[in-house]
Amino acid sequence: MPLKFLVTNDDGIDAPGIEALARAAAEFGEVTVVAPDKAHSGCGHRVTTDEPIHIQDAGTGRWSINGTPADCARLGLWHVLPDADWVLSGINSGANLGVDVFMSGTVAAIREAALHRKPGIAFSHYRKSGGQFDWSRATEFARRSIGELIQQPLTEGEFWNVNFPDLTGQPEHQPQFVPCTLNPLHLPIHFEAEATGGFRYRGVYHDRPRATGDDVDVCFSGNVSITRLSVWRP
Repeated sequence: MPLKFLVTNDDGIDAPGIEALARAAAEFGEVTVVAPDKAHSGCGHRVTTDEPIHIQDAGTGRWSINGTPADCARLGLWHVLPDADWVLSGINSGANLGVDVFMSGTVAAIREAALHRKPGIAFSHYRKSGGQFDWSRATEFARRSIGELIQQPLTEGEFWNVNFPDLTGQPEHQPQFVPCTLNPLHLPIHFEAEATGGFRYRGVYHDRPRATGDDVDVCFSGNVSITRLSVWRP
């Protein structure tokens, strides 16, 4: 029997990253997409409990909902594809490294899946300032990651977090796929006061601290970081 994949994201159902991920997953089984009708970047594990969540058939095995990524995982597993073998999320337009996993809607969808005892993989794509997303290349990275990770057993509550590097201007570079630890340090914090009032976050993502061999270091060094996480511990 072919594997059944439930695919979601936090960039919205029409984002290029989810198309790339669905294409990669289709090489290993049947793909059903349940994704937000709009972007919910940085929403974390927020869920909708105070209003109805509507599902719309977007055609060819795709379903759009007016909810968050965690809602998509919940409703996808409860209503659309309860017999899913794996839940995949992404490919996010931007990295989800280190403490990002606590703020990321992309990762929250997979954490929600893990709470439902379903194995899952969150995928994100780092981009430097001025860099470009190469979704064709990312599709190949996702295909290779899926092929390797679905063969590796997870214990209850565990899931994978995968980040692809920015390889702008490096067409010949072949990244390594590196199992690594999660960087525990906070993002750079800097706010600028605005003339109209309030403050705007201006922290520089690439300036975040890193230690040799952690996920930030691996991804920033041009390789694919692969981190095993758990809903019960970092």
